[in-house]
Amino acid sequence: MGYEVRRLREQDGAAAWRLSSVAFGFHGSPMPAEFPAVPGRVTWGVFDGDRLIAKAVDREQGQWFGGRIVPTSGVAGVAVAPEVRRGGLGRQVLTRLLAGARERGAAVSALFPSTPHPYRRLGWEEVGALTYLSVPTAALTAVRPSPGVSLRPATADDVRAIEALYRDWARSGTGMMERSGPLYDVAPDKLLAAFDGVTVAVNEAGGVDGYATWERGPNSDPVARITAHGLVAATPEALCALLAMFGGWASVTPNTVLRLGPGDPALLEIPTTLVTVDSRQPWMLRLVDAPAAIAARGWPGHLSGIVDLALTDPECPWNAGSWRLVLDGGLARLEPGGSGAVRFTPRGLAAWYAGAATPSVLRRAGLLSGDAVADGLLAAATAGPVPVLHDFF
Repeated sequence: MGYEVRRLREQDGAAAWRLSSVAFGFHGSPMPAEFPAVPGRVTWGVFDGDRLIAKAVDREQGQWFGGRIVPTSGVAGVAVAPEVRRGGLGRQVLTRLLAGARERGAAVSALFPSTPHPYRRLGWEEVGALTYLSVPTAALTAVRPSPGVSLRPATADDVRAIEALYRDWARSGTGMMERSGPLYDVAPDKLLAAFDGVTVAVNEAGGVDGYATWERGPNSDPVARITAHGLVAATPEALCALLAMFGGWASVTPNTVLRLGPGDPALLEIPTTLVTVDSRQPWMLRLVDAPAAIAARGWPGHLSGIVDLALTDPECPWNAGSWRLVLDGGLARLEPGGSGAVRFTPRGLAAWYAGAATPSVLRRAGLLSGDAVADGLLAAATAGPVPVLHDFF
């Protein structure tokens, strides 16, 4: 049976909402007025005649790798009608999405899977997680605020400083979202109103050195909590002041939940023996355009070398073939040719690119094979912060 795969039009909005609402369980909610015409989002669909039976959204976003922003396709809203599941429709719509994302300039693709198996079959691999950690609020009372730092509620005039703090922090990480562009064009007052509180840490000169965005959950019983969705500080003094503020909630919210990734400096201040995982949402990555992805990412400035690669990629055939990876002083490129001595699967290439797994691990998993002479260079090239993504989509 032949199906039509195309971009959704404005008149397809109601059908797209119905399909998503059934798939994700929000069919009792009204359709937003702007759905699906949201700047920065393109929805692809599979049609059986006039009936929409599968869909997927390509979000125009950027993520930080090696200190540079890599153009990204954020995949969201993947849904297939229950009557036609297991018929390859997800593959059809996602393959077309990948081609469209490449055409508009995306180099990599990221997504949060409901289950990893179908996405692994299409070349995505798990590289990190969005994690919330729980700690007894009473444990934070041991954190002492430093003299010279004051806290106050943020105002609209602070938003520019808050955005700059986040960007500097994201730049130093791996996989963090770049919060600019059409999907992040939010007025300052609307940004502040999204939380119960936005608190800034101010130094003696009046500059903003840190911030926390938080929500105070209901009740004051033993399960009450306060959740920090954002906790970013440029100085240890600002960090301790913000953590101590959360400690001040101990009498009414026994649990504090912090969105923190591995290596976050806050983990050096709190008693990690008392920390438990409150929630963990893995995210996956794949390369959409391998040469563009290699060129866009930042690389260690002290490394130079050449590795001959062979890439396989049935879903993105433009990536397949023999390539020469050239690393040179903080930049890299893929040139056609070479012996193909080192062989990557799409999943292996994604995990290596993100620094989520060493060549040794990838070989044991069957995602990398061939000559191992260059494994040390490959490991050093993407060594760095553990991939972390703090924006769910």
